[in-house]
Amino acid sequence: MTDQTAVRTTRPFEVTNRSVLAIAVPMTVAYLTTPLLGVVDTAVVGQLGDAALLGGLAIGAVTFDLAFATFNYLRTGTTGLVAQAMGREDDAEQQAVFWRALAIAAVSGVVTILLAPLLLYVAGVFFAPEAAVYDALAVYLGIRILAAPLSLMNYAILGYVLGRGEGTLGLLLQLVLNGSNIGLSILFGLVLGWGLEGVAWGTVCGELIGAMVGLVVVANRFVRAGLVPRARVFDLPALGAMFILNRDILIRTFVLMGSFALLTRQGAQLGTLTLAANAILMNFFLVATYFLDGFAAASEQLAGRAVGARNGHAFHRSVRLVAIWGFSVALVLMVLTLGAGDRLINLMTTAPDVRALAVLYIVWIAATPLSGVLAFQMDGVFIGATWSQDMRNMMLLSFALYLAALFSLGALFGNHGLWAALHVFLLARGITLYLIMRRRAATLFGT
Repeated sequence: MTDQTAVRTTRPFEVTNRSVLAIAVPMTVAYLTTPLLGVVDTAVVGQLGDAALLGGLAIGAVTFDLAFATFNYLRTGTTGLVAQAMGREDDAEQQAVFWRALAIAAVSGVVTILLAPLLLYVAGVFFAPEAAVYDALAVYLGIRILAAPLSLMNYAILGYVLGRGEGTLGLLLQLVLNGSNIGLSILFGLVLGWGLEGVAWGTVCGELIGAMVGLVVVANRFVRAGLVPRARVFDLPALGAMFILNRDILIRTFVLMGSFALLTRQGAQLGTLTLAANAILMNFFLVATYFLDGFAAASEQLAGRAVGARNGHAFHRSVRLVAIWGFSVALVLMVLTLGAGDRLINLMTTAPDVRALAVLYIVWIAATPLSGVLAFQMDGVFIGATWSQDMRNMMLLSFALYLAALFSLGALFGNHGLWAALHVFLLARGITLYLIMRRRAATLFGT
């Protein structure tokens, strides 16, 4: 879409270390605060002394994480489109992209509420919980699902803010969202004694507060600048392009989630002990992804803005600087994991056999930030540039290579083979996208 509609004039803007870190650091902090929600919710429900309630919460949280992960395109797609409009200095299109994303979020959220019975049924079949746990799940899901439109609207708001490169504002909005969620869950769940229902209502109200604050901040900006006509917002070609972009990101997300699910499944085939050890180790990778996602967010905004501005120098400089910072942070994470990984494993489990087995594979998990940093960065570049079809296709190719490695190396080397396959997947994504990026940039910028 952007290639056909953008004005061809090159617009200058500087990409510096400060502009990279101004997005990456706040968003890394924001991403790191997200797990606190699960910790607090679990702690609140854990005080009730009922294992069934805790089980219902755990299954419900996983169900919502999976369901809402499919809508992540509302954040990433909005970021890329807004960044490109910013590069073209097209304020009206930035606003129009936001309203389109907000409308899609609202409609998708309502549809999600209507599908709540199906979601509950699928969760019940997949997890097969005991009756008491299922009842708790039904209560939690029935309340929390009401926040679906608000949650997706918050995705759109964050996408717009990051598209503008306003990392600090994005962090503040996430702190408002997560902070109110945590505070209200404690208030409703413990202080008022509403228990599991209180935790669910705390999430709903937290999402409401986050959406209201975000809308006030963004809408106030639009009112001062002047609202765009409704016809501009609901322009059919623009909506169609957004849907195509979102479709490709959605396919990429499904494949990514499936790859990690397959790793867990294959680990389970090697026994309960291996499954437990791998679950412990995946926490290290999860923490690393929060840092890598911060730099991916920087790539989305800076690459997207450079594409919109038709500024090849800014594009290549953003790729270079983000890579330097990303690989530096990845190296630090690897060293920290190698140095303190055994002690951290001991904190996460008291089972001696699980500890001993997990330590055997610590080198594999310690190296994942280095293997994955390019994949995360390139995802950000391709989302920002809205080269979504290439990103989708390279994800499918990398997944095919991953499947071959997973089953062949797993059969030959057991759990070592499974972890090696994960590295094959991460490296394949990064390298293939990097090669495509060079060709795309040469065509677009002539460099």
